[in-house]
Amino acid sequence: PQFFHSSKSQLPLPPNQSSLPLPFSVDREAFTMAASNSLDHLSNRMKLEWHSKLNTEMVPAKNFRRTSIIGTIGPKTNSVEKINALRRSGLNVVRMNFSHGSYEYHQSVIDNAREAARVQTGRPLAIALDTKGPEIRTGNTTDDKDIPIKPATSSTSPLMRSTLLLATTRTCESSSDPRSIHKWLGRRPRFVETNNVIVRYLDYKNITKVIAPGKLIYVDDGILSFQVLEVVDDKTLRVKCLNNGNISSRKGVNLPGTDVDLPALSEKDISDLKFGVKNGVDMIFASFIRRGSDIRHIRDVLGEEGREIQIIAKIENQQGVNNFDEILEETDGVMVARGDLGIEIPAPKVFIAQKMMIAKCNIKGKPVICATQMLESMTYNPRPTRAEVSDVANAVLDGADCVMLSGETAKGSYPCEAVKMMSETCLLAEVAIPHFNVFDELRNLAPRPTDTVESIAMLPLAPVLSLTPVPSFGNTARLLSKYRPVCPILMVTRNPRASRYSHLYRGVWPFLFPENKPDFNVKIWQEDVDRRLKWAISHGIKLGIINKGDNIVCVQGWRGGQGHTNTVRVVPAEENLGLIE
Repeated sequence: PQFFHSSKSQLPLPPNQSSLPLPFSVDREAFTMAASNSLDHLSNRMKLEWHSKLNTEMVPAKNFRRTSIIGTIGPKTNSVEKINALRRSGLNVVRMNFSHGSYEYHQSVIDNAREAARVQTGRPLAIALDTKGPEIRTGNTTDDKDIPIKPATSSTSPLMRSTLLLATTRTCESSSDPRSIHKWLGRRPRFVETNNVIVRYLDYKNITKVIAPGKLIYVDDGILSFQVLEVVDDKTLRVKCLNNGNISSRKGVNLPGTDVDLPALSEKDISDLKFGVKNGVDMIFASFIRRGSDIRHIRDVLGEEGREIQIIAKIENQQGVNNFDEILEETDGVMVARGDLGIEIPAPKVFIAQKMMIAKCNIKGKPVICATQMLESMTYNPRPTRAEVSDVANAVLDGADCVMLSGETAKGSYPCEAVKMMSETCLLAEVAIPHFNVFDELRNLAPRPTDTVESIAMLPLAPVLSLTPVPSFGNTARLLSKYRPVCPILMVTRNPRASRYSHLYRGVWPFLFPENKPDFNVKIWQEDVDRRLKWAISHGIKLGIINKGDNIVCVQGWRGGQGHTNTVRVVPAEENLGLIE
């Protein structure tokens, strides 16, 4: 069977493509070819056989990418024009990194993103707030100058190998006053006569309580490595350096293999979350989540006003990996944040953690984002490395709902090119997935007894029905996405925020219904459902997502609210069903 259509025979896009709402513009014949691809996916249940028939000479229809792309906005891309250029390239979610920038700057990102969505129609644009999170950092050096440091060697005297001290007292935050340091050392007499003692400050007061001799301490993303030799007292560690480098001001500290008792939120994080609630952000990327209670604490801070904001737990340390099951129960979604995670656990084990977390999220039906250094070289180069492209593709094959760009779009020289490259890679990776095999496995792993809503979500994905778009309403879209259909899921909603955060779910194309919710004491529920369905079909035909005459599978509930989905209907896509011209 043919899974892709040939690039030689691929039809050009319509001449008026640029006038259509972005990024929905598609060639209708190309969509028919995509439907044929869907048939091929459903005809072959064997993963190896499916992969053995992939053909590098073929390309899929564009514009039907199901994986969402998140891009960090930095000074180079913080404008209405740049954000819309990124949207045209395939961007779905704007990310603000609260480790950097003032509130004034982040307010400008929010304002520009919303103005971009207003002036250029298309799929809704979501806004994500990425918290700084509780961190451990070094103190300031004298005049912020780097202090060179060398590892201990066998030729170094034992005393000199043992005189690097890490302290949690503010007296040692800066070495600009030698008298203060000497006074501090005076309370530790065995170090007073040592001429080459270096004392550095760490801002984590409890480090001496949680760490033990032999444990490692990484500074500045692992550039400097130290090994703990001794817990001197409740404020002091004696360590040795393991490699050449410089001690600098305010560098991040990681404690691999050590369970820390930092709070889920710093004072800055709480202030940042309140800023996000005030500005109506759609999702929170919560940094350094270690346990399920961290998510509950964040929900308490968001309060009633922020109850619809989706919380995405960033797993960045061994504690988060160890407690992943309890975190997954509490969170709305997960981010595999491979940067700090690759420091906290051995780098060769990161892929194991990635596959485990993505698989558990897929089974649970919760969205999962894969992030960090996905196309890192495109920060400075117009083309990525081949390994980076494979990394993006394999994240999609693993089951990620979203992939994320950081420096590539925040400070890079080729932000739009990076988004385009990621979009094209995701599209190709999606076509390489043996969908029936995935669906069958997810269905078999569903908890028993399966509740009504989940059972309904499975039904339209059976082979006989799974070639047509599936309009759905509310939470049902998330469950439909769980089973990875080969067709688009058209989510029809009146909730603007839901239409934006639905980008977290693979394959969901949100349609924001423009009419207000009626009084159901006066209006019949089913009449309102039909009205929304006809509106969505009308727009789907105009945008080329649906062809006239298609049979459309509609999944709905018998009344409003979550948990009432119990109906599957097959309706014809006829032009006279549209209520809006």
